[in-house]
Amino acid sequence: MVNYEFGAGIWMFQQFIDRYATDAYGPAVSTLEAIERAAEVGDIKVLDINYPFAGDDVTVEQVRETLKRTGLRAQAITPHLYMREYQLGSFTNPDPNVRRKATDLGKKAIEIAQQLDAKYVKFWPGQDGFDYPFQADYRRLWEHSVEGVRTVAESAPEMQFAIEYKAKEPRVHMFFGSAARTLLAIEDMGVDNVGIVFDLGHSFFAKETPAEALQMVARRGKLVSVELNDNWREWDDDMAVGSVHLIETLEFLQALRQINWQGPLLLDQFPFREDAVQAARASISTIRALEGVLDRLDLNALTAAQDRQDALAAQQIVLTTLLGAGIAKDER
Repeated sequence: MVNYEFGAGIWMFQQFIDRYATDAYGPAVSTLEAIERAAEVGDIKVLDINYPFAGDDVTVEQVRETLKRTGLRAQAITPHLYMREYQLGSFTNPDPNVRRKATDLGKKAIEIAQQLDAKYVKFWPGQDGFDYPFQADYRRLWEHSVEGVRTVAESAPEMQFAIEYKAKEPRVHMFFGSAARTLLAIEDMGVDNVGIVFDLGHSFFAKETPAEALQMVARRGKLVSVELNDNWREWDDDMAVGSVHLIETLEFLQALRQINWQGPLLLDQFPFREDAVQAARASISTIRALEGVLDRLDLNALTAAQDRQDALAAQQIVLTTLLGAGIAKDER
């Protein structure tokens, strides 16, 4: 079994709001309180932390002290490039002053990441994109998106940056919408320190085959981080790992083994109606159980079936390992 380190986005332990329960599902939770909640899980060791911090006058020093006291570490800093002030876009905003504000926030996130010894700065520019036909000049959106990320990345060549792609929400069409599109944009940036955060649920949502898309990103040396969750493929539901797409999650974990992934696995979940600590524990338990399945998988037999592209044989090998003797070979 691969002994992965686990982490989570700090938002998993904070307040959830949607357009119906506008008064939120529960009270506001500060960054410091969220760190404390994450520590209750027991198996979480690293956090992706939003900046600016939540809570009144929370300082970097307080965050650093809380992390140290709870035994957690900052894995990433994610600047708030998707809040209401960027409703017309961050890097792609039609106002050059707002675009400049977005790049300035990205550069500030670098300082925070350095102070907290985070491994990378993550970009999730959720407001960059378009909603209607003819709304935007697509060439200009491409130029602004590429230039915005490049500007921040070039300001700190020693820092790693990563883009988390997503098909939609909050924009109907987000600019960084798929693995392939994001790889092309990174290629246009012409910098070496920008890669991809691969979110399993976003890959489902983009109608990708996650194991295949993961290997494509890794093959180009652009895999920076891995996040896990699940959804119904029509929306970014951010459910517990393996709750819907169990087989594809198993294949994804096998793909991580194939590329020899050594980094942590981060949970990106929004447990609106569940206890966040229990939701995190459930996902980690499922991941470990699936890793046990992979340990028992007959890789020689599976490879032979794949060499023949024998779909039914490959399925039988996997399902027999997963379900046991209940799956019998048809001898007729």
